[in-house]
Amino acid sequence: MPNIADIIEVAEELEDKPVLAMPRRCVVVRNRNASCRKCMDACLADAISIHNNVMAVDYKRCVGCGACTTVCPTEALVSISPMDEQLAQAAASSLEQLGGTRAVIACARIASKGLADPHKYAEVSCMARVDESVLVELAAAGADDVVLVDGVCKTCKYRATSAGVDETVASANSLLEMQGAPAVVRRVSEFPEGMALANPNSLLGESRRGFFTSGASWTANAAGKTADMVIRKNLGMGKKQQTLREQLGAGDSGTLPQFEERRRTQVLDALDRLGQPVQPDIKTRLFGNVSIDISKCNTCGMCAVFCPTGALKKSDIKPSPNADGTPDGGSFLEFSCAECVQCGLCVDACMKKCITVSPVVSTAELFDFEPRFIYLPKPQARPGILSGIRR
Repeated sequence: MPNIADIIEVAEELEDKPVLAMPRRCVVVRNRNASCRKCMDACLADAISIHNNVMAVDYKRCVGCGACTTVCPTEALVSISPMDEQLAQAAASSLEQLGGTRAVIACARIASKGLADPHKYAEVSCMARVDESVLVELAAAGADDVVLVDGVCKTCKYRATSAGVDETVASANSLLEMQGAPAVVRRVSEFPEGMALANPNSLLGESRRGFFTSGASWTANAAGKTADMVIRKNLGMGKKQQTLREQLGAGDSGTLPQFEERRRTQVLDALDRLGQPVQPDIKTRLFGNVSIDISKCNTCGMCAVFCPTGALKKSDIKPSPNADGTPDGGSFLEFSCAECVQCGLCVDACMKKCITVSPVVSTAELFDFEPRFIYLPKPQARPGILSGIRR
C-alpha cells in the first residue's frame, strides 16, 4: 500500500502544468551572468524565478497566460495548453473553414460567451500565448486577414499582457511588410461577420463527448505517469541531484551544447514562401546582428562557447598567410543572423565588453545560408611580469 507521501508525490507529478520549463535552454542556467529576464518581465503572476543558474516556475502561482513562452528567446519555456502544434492545427482549420483567406484566433474569455461557431476559430487562454510563427505561417498559407479576437482586456485578469500582445501584432506585421505580403494581422474585440453560431444547442452533445474523451485521455496519461514514477522510485532514480555540467551536457572541453530555436526557423520558412524581401533591412525582436570591436577583443572565444543557438561559432577556416608567407596568427568567428535570437548572452559573457547586438538586421543576410566571417587579429602579447626589470 502506498503511504501518504507517495500519494502526494504522485498528485504533484500529475498536476496539470500549462507551461513546461526546459532549464537547459535558459541562458541564465548556462551562465549566471546573463542579464536576460524577459520571461520574468512578461509574467503577470510573478511565478518565474531566476537565480544562480536556476530557473524555476511556481505552478501554484502560474495563471497559464502563455506570455513567458512568447518572449523567451531560447524556448526555455514551452506552452502545453495548447502546444504549438495544436494551436497551428486549430488556426489552419479556421483558415479552411473561413474560405482560405481569413483566420481567427480568440481568447477563452470571449469564446466562453458562445457568440461564434467554435469550429471557425482557434482558442487560446490568453492572446499573449500567440507568437509570430503562428501568424506568419497563416499568411504563408494564404490568409490575407489574420484576426485576433480578445474581448475587453481592461477588466480581464490577464490584462497586464495586453501591451505584449500589441508588440507581437506589430512584430508580425513588420515581418509581413518586409516581404511585401498583402496579409495583415489585426486585433479586435468582436468576431468578424459570418461567424455567428446558428444554433447554440447544437454543440451541447459534442461538449459532453469531448469531456468524456478528454477524461479517458487524462486517465491513461495519469496511469502512465504513475507507472513511470514507481519505476524511478524502485531504481533509486528520483533523488539524485545532477551537477550543472550534467544538466547542460557540457563536454570535456567545457563547450555548451547548442540547439535550434524552432519558432524562428518556422518564421523564416514561412517568410521565404511569401517571396523575396522588399526592404533592405528590418528592426525585429526575433533576430539580431552581432558586431565586435576587434581593437578590444582578446579572442577568448567565450561568446561562441556560451551562444545557445550556434549563431556565433569558432571557425575552422584560417586567415590567409601574410605577404611574406608567415602565418597570419588571427582567426575567424562565423556569425549567422538567422540563428541569433537576441538573448544577449554573448554580450554578458564577453570579458572585454567588445560585443554589441542590434535588432536591425539586413534582410539579405537574414536569408543567406552562408555565415558572415568576423576576422579577429592575433592579440598582442602582454608584457611579462619581469619585462620591466633591468638586468
